[in-house]
Amino acid sequence: MRRRRALALGTLVVLAAVGLGAVILVPVLGLGASGGALGPPVFVDATASSGLSQTYGGGYEATLGGGLAVFDCDDDGLPDVFVAGGDNPAGLFHNDSTPGGGLRFTHLNDALTSMTQVTGAYPIDIDGDGQVDLAVLRVGGVELLRGLGGCRFEQANARWSFSSPSTWVTAFSATWEGSDALPTLAVGNYVGLDAQGNATYTCPDNLLYRPGASGSGYAAAIPLAPGYCTLSMLFSDWDGSGRRDLRISNDRHYYTAAEGGEQLWRIDPGQAPRLYGADDGWVKVQIWGMGIASQDLTGDGLPEVYLTSQGDNKLQTLLSGPGKPTYRDIALKRGVIATHPVNGGDPLPSTAWHPEFADVNNDGYMDLYVSKGNIEQVPDYASRDPSNLFLGQADGNYIEEAAAAGIVNFDHTRGAAVVDLNADGLLDLVEVKVNAPVRVWQNVGTGTASEPEAMGDWLEVGLHQAGGNRDAIGAVIEVKAGEQVLRHEVVVGGGHISGELGRVHFGLGSAPEAQVRVTWPDGVQGPWLSVAANQIVDVERGADEVRTWTPSGS
Repeated sequence: MRRRRALALGTLVVLAAVGLGAVILVPVLGLGASGGALGPPVFVDATASSGLSQTYGGGYEATLGGGLAVFDCDDDGLPDVFVAGGDNPAGLFHNDSTPGGGLRFTHLNDALTSMTQVTGAYPIDIDGDGQVDLAVLRVGGVELLRGLGGCRFEQANARWSFSSPSTWVTAFSATWEGSDALPTLAVGNYVGLDAQGNATYTCPDNLLYRPGASGSGYAAAIPLAPGYCTLSMLFSDWDGSGRRDLRISNDRHYYTAAEGGEQLWRIDPGQAPRLYGADDGWVKVQIWGMGIASQDLTGDGLPEVYLTSQGDNKLQTLLSGPGKPTYRDIALKRGVIATHPVNGGDPLPSTAWHPEFADVNNDGYMDLYVSKGNIEQVPDYASRDPSNLFLGQADGNYIEEAAAAGIVNFDHTRGAAVVDLNADGLLDLVEVKVNAPVRVWQNVGTGTASEPEAMGDWLEVGLHQAGGNRDAIGAVIEVKAGEQVLRHEVVVGGGHISGELGRVHFGLGSAPEAQVRVTWPDGVQGPWLSVAANQIVDVERGADEVRTWTPSGS
């Protein structure tokens, strides 16, 4: 019998917006926070009632992309959603959900956020003014939209002296270097475009944008050459050095067997980027790279890397620690290789896109969601290819439970987000489809759809500091629950053209209380701060206690 636990929803302290694509979730699998692994949650299809009505679609260019950005655009504590449209207009949706109730969204009809040719987007506060901005990726370039509050935006490429490439943009990541007021931006290009806007089937160089001498805008872009038709990129501290290097995943379809591969760039502040090679211990890997997710699975404080592809996916771990970027694959051993569809009966290989680590049942064991769907009608790959939901187990391995969770469907999925949309402590799911409506799934707990049960305890932690990097991108949050320490590195980037920015969700198992500690982006470590489970807290740099958040009117 599953353990029941009542969610605090009346005199409540409940969970608010979650940002998982904008963070790396790094709890240690194999060591639950408290108690054993729980069964799958129940996801109820809330698409029709939610009002989040959007279709990503079009021709050839729409076969890739299909991302979304999840962030709070009006500072009410609930995550709003911006969804790409491809040939259709993109859509910004305000979250009108009642905390603990059903999911409700309203479309905000604005010409700027309804632009076409959008492939995906990432939220980030570029200028540190407390209003979240958007990096909107398009077939034709990047639009930086500056947040004005109240879910309003203005075009800001000129304001920040950002010179967008005229390419098919399909990847983005960002980090802060040193004391820079503005972030360093990485832009990933898929294929070039000719003067008429048609794909050239060549791979342009990717680009790195650093702040200019004035500090108020960007200098000329630095080429990251060679480029190999990139579909995902992520700044992360892979070796525990405090430096955030850039991992890039590339599509093998457009490069030859002798050339191309996955890439890792060393990014030292004030120095030219350097591509790691064989002399550094880097081993070439060639896949049809679609998405990146990163998480510490071994408890050594260093993130493993999950890479989606066609056929088998990769879960890479450092071979001998942080001395060299030499990785080995443990996807088969852990049970997340996901080569073929588990549901639907199609025997052909899968095509995977957006990976995301998140504790969907709050048991303290990190789970893994992987979106799937045929590129179009590629005959050698499965056409009935539903997404996976892998649940983390006490031994560090995974079991696939998408069917038991109720999320199996056969539309072709691309970008996604695993977030708490209604502030009830349960992570919901939004999936972007190709030439089919967005699907919204509400998590109602474990048990059955007719008799759902509550899950484990939980906590949500937001960070704030002074200066340009207001949301502390690059920080590591540690939550100690019982004997277990869960670690989360806050990042912008990764996934498949989909990003999230907001408070970080932790499943605590049966732990009634926890302690929180933050290692800030410059390496300064704060004190352990005590906090009760099942609430939302914000940590202000330099504070000696957390600040609790509750929904307005509660």
